[in-house]
Amino acid sequence: MTTASQPTIARTVAGNLCLGSAPDSWGVWFPQDDHQVPYTRFLDELAEAGYEWLELGPPGYLPTDPKQLAEEVGSRGLKVSGGTTFGALHRPHEWDEMLAAVRQVAELTAAAGAHHLVFIPPMYRDEKTGAYTEEPVLNAEQWTALGKAANELGKILLDDYDVRLCLHSHADSHIQTQPEIERFLNETDSRYANLCLDTGHVAYGGGDNLDLIRRFSERIRYVHIKQMDPQVLEQVFTEGLSFGEAVKRGVCVEPPAGVPNPAEVTEALAGLDDELFVIVEQDLYPCEPDVPLPIAVRTREYLARCGLSGTRRPETR
Repeated sequence: MTTASQPTIARTVAGNLCLGSAPDSWGVWFPQDDHQVPYTRFLDELAEAGYEWLELGPPGYLPTDPKQLAEEVGSRGLKVSGGTTFGALHRPHEWDEMLAAVRQVAELTAAAGAHHLVFIPPMYRDEKTGAYTEEPVLNAEQWTALGKAANELGKILLDDYDVRLCLHSHADSHIQTQPEIERFLNETDSRYANLCLDTGHVAYGGGDNLDLIRRFSERIRYVHIKQMDPQVLEQVFTEGLSFGEAVKRGVCVEPPAGVPNPAEVTEALAGLDDELFVIVEQDLYPCEPDVPLPIAVRTREYLARCGLSGTRRPETR
C-alpha cells in the first residue's frame, strides 16, 4: 500500500481527474469578512500558484455579474469548475427563499460555463461561536423532506440551467457521518442529486473515503480533496469541539500530513469511468494573508506527483 510519505502511484497520470482550487484554501468562508483577502488577491495568487480551475466559493465573494466574473477569471487564464451554494433542504418553510438564492448561483455558474453546483447543508453549530443552533440529528420526517427537496431542486437545476446538484457532506451538519451520507444517497434519485465527495469532511465524520468510492462510485460527481490532522480530530471528539474551533486549532492540514492519504484517494478515483473535477480545499479561516499562497503551491506540486493535474477539462457532466 502506498504511504503518505510516498505519493507516487502506479498510474502516473490520472487522466479522468482535473485539479483545481477554491477560495476556501485562501481562508475564505464568507462573502465579506475582515479576516479574508480581497477576491482580486485570491485570483492573482491562484494563477500564480499554477492552478487553472476554480470553484466560485461563497456567493458574493467573487463578482456576481457574469460579465465582470468572466473578465476577472479569463484575464488571469482561469476557468470555473463549479458554483457553491448553501441551504437547508430539511426545512420546507424555507424552500422559496432557498430556491431563489440557489437559482442566482446556478445562473452565474452556467454563465461561467460550469455544470456543477456544490450544495452545502447548514451546520447545527454557529460557525464562529460554536453554539448549538439546532438538534444535531434529523428525525424521519425531516429526512423525508430533505430527500424530496433535493430531488426537486436537482431537477430544477438540471432542466433550467444544465447544472448538476452535488451535495457536500459537512462537519457539524446533519449529513456528516458515513451513515448519514449513505442515507442521503438512499433518499435521493441519482438523476437529480448526487455527492460532492469531500475527503476531509468524510474523515472528520469518521467515514471511509475509499469505501464510499468503491460502493457509490456512480453517485460521486465532484470531489473536494483535503486532509485532517488525526490529533486534532481526537480533540474534537474528546472535547466536543465545534468545527470552527477545530479549524482554528489546525485540523485541516496540507498533504501529506493528515488523513486520508491523497495518493490512495487519487488512485481510487482514477479507476472510475467518470471524469471528475478534484478541487483542493484546505480550511484556513481565519489566517494571515501571506499564509495561503505557499501552501497552495506545495499542495499542487504534491498532488501532481499523485497524478493530479489541471490541464484538461472533464467532459462528463
